[in-house]
Amino acid sequence: MGRALAHARATVARFSDATALALLPADRREEALRAIAEAPPRTLRERIGRRVLSRLARMMIARTIEIDDAVRSASPTVHSQLVILGAGLDGRAWRMPELRDTVVFEVDHPDTQREKRPRSASLERLAREVRFVSVDFARDSLDAALAAAGHDAAAPTTWIWEGVVMYLTPDEIQATLAVVARRSAPGSVLSVAYHTSAPYRFLVAIWVRRVGEPLRSKFTREEMRALLLRHGFSVCRDVSIAEIGASLSADLGAALKRMQHLRLATARKG
Repeated sequence: MGRALAHARATVARFSDATALALLPADRREEALRAIAEAPPRTLRERIGRRVLSRLARMMIARTIEIDDAVRSASPTVHSQLVILGAGLDGRAWRMPELRDTVVFEVDHPDTQREKRPRSASLERLAREVRFVSVDFARDSLDAALAAAGHDAAAPTTWIWEGVVMYLTPDEIQATLAVVARRSAPGSVLSVAYHTSAPYRFLVAIWVRRVGEPLRSKFTREEMRALLLRHGFSVCRDVSIAEIGASLSADLGAALKRMQHLRLATARKG
């Protein structure tokens, strides 16, 4: 919903995501369309939700541009493999022409993919191929699932781990990184979003706990750098959403100045 609203408002020229609205379930699509049309809120809950959505839209602009740039700069030519961990309603395979020679592996829970498949069928695929890799992390092996889907561990891979790490325990993060490291040839690139300590994080933690997604991890920049290095990845860029916003426009920088807690690290396998 945040990406759909950001696309409609077009406040930053470098951001667009025409896939977002199509990938939403019907009820959320209607809600997003009302926000896009600036229809008067019908309830207090909708009014509060509209404010949260507007803030989320600005955050998604910064987060999406940063990760898209990491994908584009993964190598002189974009890697032939892109793995999106916790893909959700990600639309990159249907909106990024740079992926025309890339196989995109979308890793997520079977229930999520069951919802996404029919909606994505209405979109024009820009990636060479999309392979849905169904993984219930409580039961299934990520390593085995990727191997079965045809992921080539001997070829460089671009990995996106967006909006997931903060909801995992340190042990779960370590286990996933071990698989990523084993399946990453030299030159592979990992883009990971994570939380660090900051005052605004406390408010975020309250809100996400209320919707059933409690925050379970946080790292300092140094801790994240050391963690990735233990798995063979050297950090080449680590910035906060606030810093990204300020680099894109003065208005976005002002809107995101409190979001020091959400950071994006890009690292390369040696």
